[in-house]
Amino acid sequence: MNYRMILSLLGDVLLVIGAFLLLPCIVAVIYGEPELWILLASAAGSGLLGGLFILLRPKRRRELHARDGFVMVALSWILISLIGAVPFTASGAIPSYLDAVFETMSGFTTTGASILRAVEDLPKCLLFWRSFTHWLGGMGVLVFMLAIVPLSGESIYLLRAESPGPSVSKMVPKMRTSAAILYAIYCAMTLLQILFYRLGVLFGWGEITWFDSLCLAFGTAGTGGFSVRNSGLADYSAYLQAVTTVFMVLFGVNFSVYFFLLRRRFRLAWHNSEVRWYFIIIFGAIVLISANLLLTGGFFPTVFQTIHHVAFSVGSVITTTGYGTADFAKWPEFSKTVLLILMAIGACAGSTGGGMKVSRVLILAKTARAETRHLLHPHSVEVMTMDGKRVSSEVIRGTMAFFICYAAIAVVSILLVSLDNFGAETSVTSVFATLNNIGPGLSLEVGPFGSYASFSALSKVVLTLDMLLGRLELFPVLLLLSPATWRKH
Repeated sequence: MNYRMILSLLGDVLLVIGAFLLLPCIVAVIYGEPELWILLASAAGSGLLGGLFILLRPKRRRELHARDGFVMVALSWILISLIGAVPFTASGAIPSYLDAVFETMSGFTTTGASILRAVEDLPKCLLFWRSFTHWLGGMGVLVFMLAIVPLSGESIYLLRAESPGPSVSKMVPKMRTSAAILYAIYCAMTLLQILFYRLGVLFGWGEITWFDSLCLAFGTAGTGGFSVRNSGLADYSAYLQAVTTVFMVLFGVNFSVYFFLLRRRFRLAWHNSEVRWYFIIIFGAIVLISANLLLTGGFFPTVFQTIHHVAFSVGSVITTTGYGTADFAKWPEFSKTVLLILMAIGACAGSTGGGMKVSRVLILAKTARAETRHLLHPHSVEVMTMDGKRVSSEVIRGTMAFFICYAAIAVVSILLVSLDNFGAETSVTSVFATLNNIGPGLSLEVGPFGSYASFSALSKVVLTLDMLLGRLELFPVLLLLSPATWRKH
């Protein structure tokens, strides 16, 4: 284990977080909030600690191996959550440091689960920082570093450990350039969403402040879901909700598709089976839930409003954003079951969304079909393909291992959370909501307009760990906790 190199890279991460902590300082200055000094002190502390870590950098730069990369990524995410929580506790906005870490981890991992019962009570600078953690965590802190810091051979291990999906490929030969392209697309789409919000104000299609526009765009881009109002997005106009729906779905698409579109490689973008199934699943879920609500009756006055709110909720859940315009915890069991399935599936690999990912579900389905055919034709040899390319045995093995670990972690987490005696629906969906980085569950306690404040300290620790496991796709955290990782080989 290359300890000195890992610590020096952690120092780089702390410097980045310290720099970003200056952004809410600007908000504090604009609104004249006294939390400015706490934010400045937090930024300075993060920068100072980062500088001390960087002093440990070895004179001869050594490359990180796979094990080092996974450990470094897991440690960096824990560290930024611990640092990012300080302003909340120091200001008194969230007195409990455990609650503040829960909130910050939820922000960076783009989960959107909150312990706050009244978010509007927070100062605007802290609301901004809370939402900005979504944006920063959506694409990944390490991906941002790779875009601005020249790294050598270790960069692929960092990107693999932080990027969601079964595998990571380079869009261009240089990894640094790939990371820069990802962030350029990410920033452009975020600005485009803000532009559409402002056009709505210009043409009288809804009222939204610049502050709300920025915070909601941060939450949508990172598929996080922290709102700045107690009512979520329910008080905004239908136009503003529709814009959010569209961009939630767009941010759930594999970013390599956007790269292909920009390079005019339309055929590669069109033939992406994961994206096709992603939209098929969304459309199917909207049809099923809308039909269920209309047949049941009494939820929304018109068919248009039903489809509008269902589309928003489906987009919010499958992309693991977690915004809410309607309390789907009160919907019929069939509709909630469909949403539960969407929670597990999640968005596309290589997006900012969470969940198992559509690509993994496709691989599992293809594996099951192949095994069934093999039982019927024992001597046949079937090659599994996706998008015209052979799926390697390594990817299949990794997907099966991910599913087994995912199921085991979910079971253990549900057992531990159930000690709070909140009921099966609350225990199960709270774990699913955090492990899949969604935020709201399907019960009234943890629904779109609920909170996680009532959970015990043990449950909050478990759910916080679930959020980290879900965002980093299990293995970096499991390797960090494994004694074998720290043994000398």
